[in-house]
Amino acid sequence: MSESVKSEKNYATAVILSGIFGILGIHHFYCGRVLHGFFDLSLAIVGLTLIQFDDTTLTMLGVGLILIDVIHTVVVTFMLLVGSYRDGQGKLITYPGQKI
Repeated sequence: MSESVKSEKNYATAVILSGIFGILGIHHFYCGRVLHGFFDLSLAIVGLTLIQFDDTTLTMLGVGLILIDVIHTVVVTFMLLVGSYRDGQGKLITYPGQKI
C-alpha cells in the first residue's frame, strides 16, 4: 500500500476526541464522517431526552439508546487504537509507526 491510503487526520486527536466526546460523535465529525457523527449525536440527544420522562418504558428506551451509543464508541475507539479505522475518504487513520 502507498501513502495515498494513509489519512491526513491526526491519530492522537481522533483517539482523544473519541475517548472524551465519544457518545456525542465529535470524533466522526473530525474524521470526516459527518453522517455518522449526526447519527451518534442524535442517539445521545434522543437517549438523554427520553431518560428525563417519568414513564419507565421511555426511560428504559433512553438507557438502551445510550448503551448502544457507548458500545459503538468503545468499538470505534478500539478500531482507532489498532489503526483500522478509516476517515470519510476511506483512508486509514494510522498510529505513529504503523506500516500500511
